Amino acid sequence: MILIGERINAGFKDIGRAIRTHDPEPIRRWAKEQTASGADYLDLNIGAVSKNPADMAWLVEVVQKTVPTPICVDSNHPEVLRAGLEAADGRPVIVNSTTAEDEKLEKILPLAVKYNASIIGVAQDEQGSPQNVERRVELGAKIFMAAMEAGLTPDRIFLDPVLMPLRFMQDQALKVLEAIREYRILSDPPPHISVGLSNICSQTKERSLIARTFLVMAMAAGLDAAICNVLDPELRAA
Repeated sequence: MILIGERINAGFKDIGRAIRTHDPEPIRRWAKEQTASGADYLDLNIGAVSKNPADMAWLVEVVQKTVPTPICVDSNHPEVLRAGLEAADGRPVIVNSTTAEDEKLEKILPLAVKYNASIIGVAQDEQGSPQNVERRVELGAKIFMAAMEAGLTPDRIFLDPVLMPLRFMQDQALKVLEAIREYRILSDPPPHISVGLSNICSQTKERSLIARTFLVMAMAAGLDAAICNVLDPELRAA
């Protein structure tokens, strides 16, 4: 199981403030804590706080000077992703993420190839997030084939079937599990399959219980990666 630490994300107030002011201390703290908890990668997400490529480069440099953990550069903007990849020091990198939109695939897949990175492909397109299994599989297959044609091998492709909040969309959890099973048979060897695990327990009281329960169910279906709270000991134990 590939665990990608979620905490260096501008959606958290301390990280957003640190990125705006270039204060390295909160970044160093979470990089060290997540690494000590067993993170295989650290997701570095500047979110809506900045569209400045220099901020992503700064974030990557701070983390790389602090821990040896591989990184996952996370942005909706190709130029921000490029800056993160250019700042990388040769350790393994994941690009998070592209969608099935043609424009995104055309801009982001070449970056992954050029910088020898892996890529997360999110099963979304211009119409948004799919609500059924068939559309998830269709979009995932489109991303997978485009990535293969660009020169990426299956072991460098992560497909994300889009996990919805259980509180509002309970039927979607079962559809995600079925999509995971379908992704497993796209190729031999199959691509990696990843989810943003905290989405499932958004705005719930029993966040840890819901997250770890779904994680085990998804692993049984074929999931082998997750962006998650690696600091949760019960999640890691599960």
